[in-house]
Amino acid sequence: MPILNKDMILCISLAGRPSNLGTRFHNYLYDELGLNFAYKAFATRDLAGAIRGVRALGIRGCSVSMPFKEAVIPLVDELTASAKAIDSVNTIVNDGGRLAAYNTDYEAVATLIGRAALDPAAPVLLRGSGGMAKAVVAAFRDAGFGQLTVLARNEDAGRALADKYGYRWVRHDPQPGAEIIVNVTPLGMTGPDADALAFPLAHVAAARAVFDVVAFPAETPLVRAARAAGKQVISGAEVIALQAARQFELYTGVSITADQVERASAFSRAG
Repeated sequence: MPILNKDMILCISLAGRPSNLGTRFHNYLYDELGLNFAYKAFATRDLAGAIRGVRALGIRGCSVSMPFKEAVIPLVDELTASAKAIDSVNTIVNDGGRLAAYNTDYEAVATLIGRAALDPAAPVLLRGSGGMAKAVVAAFRDAGFGQLTVLARNEDAGRALADKYGYRWVRHDPQPGAEIIVNVTPLGMTGPDADALAFPLAHVAAARAVFDVVAFPAETPLVRAARAAGKQVISGAEVIALQAARQFELYTGVSITADQVERASAFSRAG
């Protein structure tokens, strides 16, 4: 990384509980490509003040994490199509004081659905009803999927999510048979749920494709079970790498290769 200097362009993240993931990902690529950029994570209790600072200080890019993804909407000048699709923001680009908002989580999921050539006629069973679930459900809807069931214990959140995008909500596991199963819950994530299998093995056996949005670890119990059963797999590690790569390109205007994304992603996970 270049020595700090007056011309260095700053990008930041704002989160309730910042991590080093984005910091390591972006700074790794700035260093590799010789860009006069720096990236720093911040926590804040004053979102409006922080966004005023983004404008006033000419901060080029701002990643937005929980709990600010919806609260930041009134503070920006433009919602692009990806942010409008789910009324949620995870990326802000500052062009001369004008703040444009994106959702690169939605963009990453949409890209992966397309890359995997998933069949829009296939029935989908999705477990979860949080903010990321909204990005995933919207991406399936916009890819033309007509049969999707939201499986969520929280009736208010689950029903609202399903209704918003024209799908069905259920509280309990339906019979196996969905061709695509998607986990958008913490089940399988590093921590107390690390050993949890997000779907019974009967659902895995019946599916053609398994999509686990959990990013840490990359090989969750669900992903391991799906690979062992010979299923097509999309992982949360792919989602988080693609969304960060899209942020990088929005901030810098520099396109990066799949190899560079893979190296930066591996470096970010190692720290």
